[in-house]
Amino acid sequence: MKKSTITVLILVAAFIFSTAAYAGADGAVVFKQKCIACHGATATGARDLGSPVVQKLTDEQLADFIGNGGPSKKPMHTFKAKGLSDADVQALVTYIRSIKK
Repeated sequence: MKKSTITVLILVAAFIFSTAAYAGADGAVVFKQKCIACHGATATGARDLGSPVVQKLTDEQLADFIGNGGPSKKPMHTFKAKGLSDADVQALVTYIRSIKK
């Protein structure tokens, strides 16, 4: 009886932890950690991320700007080299899409 209870508890715990890990990056959290210093709390700082200019970019273009600095390879936007994962970059793209005007 005790062995089956322990087994069930271990399986439930494994499921909970695997689901949390699978949830992926939260774009708002990554934005607060990496982007807020220049873009501000409302994402209207150095470049208004909700503007039509930014929002017309494809997801691939946004991801390239965030991760690699875009076509001009701006050093301040080489976040993949600074440790952001592909999942973090995609989470930021999703977040930026959510703030369009």
